[in-house]
Amino acid sequence: MRTIDGQQLKQLLMSGANNLYNCYPEIDQLNVFPVPDGDTGMNMNLTCTSGVKEIQNRNEESCAIIAGAYSKGLLMGARGNSGVITSQIFRGFAQGMDGKEKLTTADLAAAFVKGSEVAYKAVMRPVEGTILTVIRESAAALKERIKKDTTIEGAFDILVEEADKSLQHTPELLPILKEVGVVDSGGAGLLAILRGMKEAAHGKMVERSDLAPNAPAASIASPYAGAKLSEDEEGYGYCTQFILRLGKSEDGKRPFVEKRFKNFLATHGKSLVLVVDDDIVKVHVHTLSPGTMLNYAQNFGEFVTIVIENMSEEHDNISHGYIATDMESNLSRKAKEKELENQPLKEAAMIAVSSGEGIDQMFKELGVDVLVSGGQTMNPSTQDFLDAIKKAHAKNIFVFPNNSNIVMAASQACEVASGDEIKARVVPSKTILQGFAGAMQFLPEGNYDEMFEAMKGALKTVASGSVTYAIKDTDIEGLHITKGHYMAMKEEKAIVGCLANKMDALYVLCHSLVNSDTYLLTVLCGEDVKEEEMEEAKRALSEAYPEVEVDVKMGKQPVYSFLVGAE
Repeated sequence: MRTIDGQQLKQLLMSGANNLYNCYPEIDQLNVFPVPDGDTGMNMNLTCTSGVKEIQNRNEESCAIIAGAYSKGLLMGARGNSGVITSQIFRGFAQGMDGKEKLTTADLAAAFVKGSEVAYKAVMRPVEGTILTVIRESAAALKERIKKDTTIEGAFDILVEEADKSLQHTPELLPILKEVGVVDSGGAGLLAILRGMKEAAHGKMVERSDLAPNAPAASIASPYAGAKLSEDEEGYGYCTQFILRLGKSEDGKRPFVEKRFKNFLATHGKSLVLVVDDDIVKVHVHTLSPGTMLNYAQNFGEFVTIVIENMSEEHDNISHGYIATDMESNLSRKAKEKELENQPLKEAAMIAVSSGEGIDQMFKELGVDVLVSGGQTMNPSTQDFLDAIKKAHAKNIFVFPNNSNIVMAASQACEVASGDEIKARVVPSKTILQGFAGAMQFLPEGNYDEMFEAMKGALKTVASGSVTYAIKDTDIEGLHITKGHYMAMKEEKAIVGCLANKMDALYVLCHSLVNSDTYLLTVLCGEDVKEEEMEEAKRALSEAYPEVEVDVKMGKQPVYSFLVGAE
């Protein structure tokens, strides 16, 4: 091919997203630090899936229109730093083909170069040896290597070759990658996307695997919102029920194999009930992705009936203090929310990312108006923040991401939401404890510019740390990490100890955080901490630091046994 049109570009983008989906668990496992938050692959996968939803049913022949729609989908669905950077790469990619109906190889190269430039601008302090390096070096090499007779297929051959070469070099640019023996996970995700696009360019469209990717045990154990249901979250998501009439191969339908069909549904959901009666298949399943279930099922036949009920509504009701959860009451609540939209904007509001009912309550007591569910293994999307900003219904909005991997998505949402009436700003808190300190500076009335500066200043007064379990054996910065042991980590994942007992890990962490200027030590206990362990921690820390006020509370956060802040 010498050129491609919009529909061919759509196939390339969808093939790239499908290839990423098929291998995202492997990308998750490239996480440098052995904590249960290796979600780079998942974040990029969910981001690209959002992009595909925007283009899969579009029939435009214009490359510019298809690329623009894909970019918009990525923007709204972007999760985590890797997802946001991916969205920025394809934002620039779309800008690079503005107004073009068809793309030549030169246009394609220019679009990828533009994608690199936009992505670099989006990151305040770009780090080499990451996804940014991979897109920059591969795009530059493509632009330099293509000739007049280079085909689209040949261009993708060059692009993938150069991206792979760049990825393999990332450990030389980031010493921590070399020490642990992995390549950059974001760069690996980008390479997966480009490989999928290359396959489609050669006429070999990559489809999503019939079965879900075989995620390693550590990935399966991680409670990731929007990705999988844990046993105690079985009631969340969507109750999906359908009756399917099986089709025939001459009608374009695939052969139905009950065991394979059942395995797919079971992997993507819970509470599965499957009944097969001749050519009729009846299904009941709880899932966070009903669209995935329906798209898969339609490969084998046509639907007779479909019923989807949002079970997450009840969780939302409970988390926001609503008692009634029946349909009539929910409709009434929706009407009240609609009525609120027509009311004048209030002067100011706060939004905070939170994980754990104890932490939720603490933020509410500090005056936070809207809570966004999320955290280290549950990165909210740009759209999640936009929904929260809309719900806050205020002129001045302060957003506390409370996690370094969420700051970019929050910032992207604030940029989209801010306008003549609304000024949404991110207070770049990287931990829950920093979020508490920043929120304490809020006053309903005042000079909001000065308040914003005070909030950012308050973040610097808190030294934060956490305790969680190790998911693999490794060695980092001279410290041996044992799988299943508890790691004590200061900000930016500086590991100060790895011990068999979580209480011992807590004490080591506190010793590294407390100094002569510390006046308050706050410990938030996770959902795995027992009441007697919480009391033990309070007693032991009060004895160890008699000059410091020790505040131990039940946060009930997942994954992290303890979150600690020293002020």
